Amino acid sequence: RKQGLVGEQPDGYVGAVQNTAEVSALVKEVNAKRRAAYEAVAKQNGQSLSVVEKLSAEKLYQKVGPGEYFLDASGKWRKN
Repeated sequence: RKQGLVGEQPDGYVGAVQNTAEVSALVKEVNAKRRAAYEAVAKQNGQSLSVVEKLSAEKLYQKVGPGEYFLDASGKWRKN
């Protein structure tokens, strides 16, 4: 995120701010790890995956630092 290659999305996953093959591979890797973690939390807490994703997204949005990107409600990348 600090390099401006990826940003946080409202679904709890990262998205590619810059579309290159390397960034796409990074996004896929990070999101696979996040999904596995979200599934484990959902199972442990008896919640649906979508609830865990939403709650995680809210926490991650609060952690977006200066110069990092997030996807706004209109679907546009914004720099914090």
